[in-house]
Amino acid sequence: MFVSPQTTQAHIKMATSKKEKSQSKISTKYKIFLGLFAGLSIFVIATSYYIYQMAYTPSVLTQKGAEEKVLYIPKGMDYNILAKQLRLDGTIQHPVAFGVFSKWMGYVDNVKAGRYILTPKMNTIDFVRQLRSGNQSPVNVTFNENLRFLPEIAGKITNNLAIDSAEFATYLQDENTAKEFGFDKDNFISMFLPNTYEMYWTDSKEEVVERLKKEYDKFWTDERKELAKAQGLSQKEVAILASIVDAETRFADEKPRVAGVYLNRLKKEMLLQADPTLVFAHNDFTIKRVLNKHKEIESPFNTYKYVGLPPSPIRLPSIAGLNAVLKPENHEYIFFCAKEDLSGYHAFAKTNAEHEANARRYHRALNERGIK
Repeated sequence: MFVSPQTTQAHIKMATSKKEKSQSKISTKYKIFLGLFAGLSIFVIATSYYIYQMAYTPSVLTQKGAEEKVLYIPKGMDYNILAKQLRLDGTIQHPVAFGVFSKWMGYVDNVKAGRYILTPKMNTIDFVRQLRSGNQSPVNVTFNENLRFLPEIAGKITNNLAIDSAEFATYLQDENTAKEFGFDKDNFISMFLPNTYEMYWTDSKEEVVERLKKEYDKFWTDERKELAKAQGLSQKEVAILASIVDAETRFADEKPRVAGVYLNRLKKEMLLQADPTLVFAHNDFTIKRVLNKHKEIESPFNTYKYVGLPPSPIRLPSIAGLNAVLKPENHEYIFFCAKEDLSGYHAFAKTNAEHEANARRYHRALNERGIK
């Protein structure tokens, strides 16, 4: 068959046109794909950056000059109430971010009570992580030997705890509580060693007392138990005498000498004649000068009438007081009275004559100053 050149050229043009159309379609699809990919990439990048910003930029206490803040979350706190509180008081700058990450990290249904220290510029992730973990900061619980009764101790201990003071006082005064920890109701007070302890704001009343019992057991080492036996005293009797020593002198360096006096009197079966026990018996702690009329009271705490130790401590025994009774100064003194310089220190005597002379000087100093 003969094919003219014109026909051949026409076929070539048609083929070329089809190819160009096909390439044009591919180019258009490619451009659309690139556009979609670029758009998606920008969206992903923008979204990731936004999420990063929400998660890791400062969002807690961002106000100028903000300082550490203590956040208290009570037991049973609802997440929505907490989130609203944090927003209204300005603790968090990005409430939406807090809500998103609380949900993602499972905090919404897992709010933990506690006392949390928040630092300025904390980010959302760290904030939610801290709350979710329940990683609360401890508090210091401090009480000293100036406390005399269990309700006073309860009030002091609960100052930095979520426990209700009245409820705690009732718990401490329940004789079943004392028995549970190996004490009777009157001597339970001797278990509480004055000191500073780290506890958690959410600790229960049972956890607090268990902790203090552990500290008591830690104090009473085998060595101290042997020292008590050497003095002819039980642990509870050591506490009773230590409370008297503490009431007599506030000076740690004088406590062993005062303890030695009372131990000497106990060994000789003499009356202790401890003025602080009379003040306790009268339940009048405004008494500054014990007079003969005070010595007439009928009470097991009247050591001017009854030989031996009173039935329970007259205040919390201090660690220094306890150690003074366990390691008293070895001497022959059986009397002492306050020095006439009113420094708080005492003059000690071996005989009644020496003691009477010391007492006259002291009473003269009181009279000169008009102290009744």
